Amino acid sequence: MEPAEKPSEFKLRNTAEDGITKVSFSPNSSQYLLVSSWDSTVRLHDIVADSMRAKFTLPYPVLDCCFQDSGKAFCGGLDKTLTSLDINKMAETAIGSHDDTIQSVLYSADTNVIVTGSWDQTIKLWDPRSSTCIGSYVQPNKVYTMDISGDCCVVGTAGRHVLVWDLRNMGYVLQRRESSLKYQTRCIRCFPNKQGFVLSSIEGRVAVEYLDPKPEIQKKKYAFKCHRLKENGVELIYPVNAVAFHNAYNTFATGGSDGYVTIWDAFNKKRLCQFHRYPTSIASLAFSQDGFVLAIASSYMYELGEMEKQPADSIFIRSLTDQETKPK
Repeated sequence: MEPAEKPSEFKLRNTAEDGITKVSFSPNSSQYLLVSSWDSTVRLHDIVADSMRAKFTLPYPVLDCCFQDSGKAFCGGLDKTLTSLDINKMAETAIGSHDDTIQSVLYSADTNVIVTGSWDQTIKLWDPRSSTCIGSYVQPNKVYTMDISGDCCVVGTAGRHVLVWDLRNMGYVLQRRESSLKYQTRCIRCFPNKQGFVLSSIEGRVAVEYLDPKPEIQKKKYAFKCHRLKENGVELIYPVNAVAFHNAYNTFATGGSDGYVTIWDAFNKKRLCQFHRYPTSIASLAFSQDGFVLAIASSYMYELGEMEKQPADSIFIRSLTDQETKPK
């Protein structure tokens, strides 16, 4: 662990004091990282100066956060409320609420709407200009994860349901699917090229799915095992908690409760690299917009219940090379 050994990586200072739920880079700079946590805060880190630039304290744990632009962000969590964060004025404004915990908060630049997904079995769309709810849409079960790709919003719920919505026409569901993985969905992230999405489960597997319903395209979908370790002849299978895409190369990173981060090339079905083992579960991952930096949240997710000596919640900032992220 000598610094000489890992010049490409460092640990951020002044990070969250409880489980980290999301790391998210600013859309126009790889300098600023937004972090939400079970400690009821959203923090803005300047990763170049390694300093905390802003800290918002909410009433309850925050489960997700996202940027609108460099001066504005949104968050939601156990307080059931979508909150707008003005980074320049250090002001918080409640926009509206759900009937239960908000699990996912996304901003769509293409359609200029905020989308929230909740345990109340709905997703809601919000207009950031007027701070009003412009629609509420019932889902088959609790919303666990979702992502946006262009006009498409892909929603993963309890019961292994996957729904694809068109944000420009929410009158009906574009596609209803069942996860091709047998176990509970943990994370969904869309390909930057808008062709499909990656879905991870609690049982050490990842599925690569395509949006185009044509049979010849659907034939390309596949799933693979990952984040599994053999110890004393026994295979230990870990949840795959986090998925993040490289915007330029359409390669993606996965993070598991085994403490490992792996980068994959989905189209060539190859593993590109795996980093060293982190102190505990990988809770969230984010590539910077230019793809040269990966933020890695290492945070115990209570897979084994309370522990006497719990690993510290940490965020590692890793500089990347094309060798690690570019398809070969």
